[in-house]
Amino acid sequence: MILDELVLATKKRIEKEKLQISTEEMKKKAQEIYSKEKEQEIEEFPFEKALSGDDIHFICEVKKASPSKGVIAQEFPYVEIAKEYEKAGANAISVLTETDYFLGNINYLKEIKESGVKTPLLRKDFTIDEYMIYQAKVYGASAILLICAILDEETLKKYLQIAESLGLSAIVEAHDEKEVKMAAISGARIIGVNNRNLKDFTVDIQNSISLRKLVPVDSGIIFVAESGIKTSEDIKELRKENVNAVLIGETFMRAEDKKAILDELRG
Repeated sequence: MILDELVLATKKRIEKEKLQISTEEMKKKAQEIYSKEKEQEIEEFPFEKALSGDDIHFICEVKKASPSKGVIAQEFPYVEIAKEYEKAGANAISVLTETDYFLGNINYLKEIKESGVKTPLLRKDFTIDEYMIYQAKVYGASAILLICAILDEETLKKYLQIAESLGLSAIVEAHDEKEVKMAAISGARIIGVNNRNLKDFTVDIQNSISLRKLVPVDSGIIFVAESGIKTSEDIKELRKENVNAVLIGETFMRAEDKKAILDELRG
């Protein structure tokens, strides 16, 4: 199963990274950054705020490859892509940092942040260790991804608390009814429904639509639809169901004019 392989590869990668910078050192760095932000009165949880308000919001993804599609972008000027998204009016930017299957890198996150991009950044990875949360803060993320399929409820709650203690938002990703309920019980403020089944990589946009009813519109929880969203018709359908935001990768990555496609999707 591909998800098991992804988790195993992530564990091996993080163990190697801990040999360079220990968990305690990374945690200390993250806490120091958060303390400075508080001193400077920098706005907390900018990712959540960027997805709040009327109409549908767009999280545009910086992604070189995926297990299901292979290499999507042979040329991959990730900093320029992020700048193009910001100029186009993206509400948030997702940056893949998984190295083995998505050909990402955590340094992409750092370089995009340091280039002057102000749009809130999501670290898109398979978070299986609290180390990765501290890393996300240190490397410039405003949000992390927590996937119900690879975390138990106790760990999910713990990771949400760690993220909040650093001023980080978290998209808690679910794929079915059980996982949506788990996300809500754990205190998720953002629930993302993945239309792609991570076990066999089939995609069905109706998954977001059918699970939307489990998260009341007046609950205050931001509801995000992820994967397989390609057309303005898809957006119209999701907008009708009061979906708050969409996370789109491949459609934007394959588009030469990212502003034109974002304008088209927005309608």
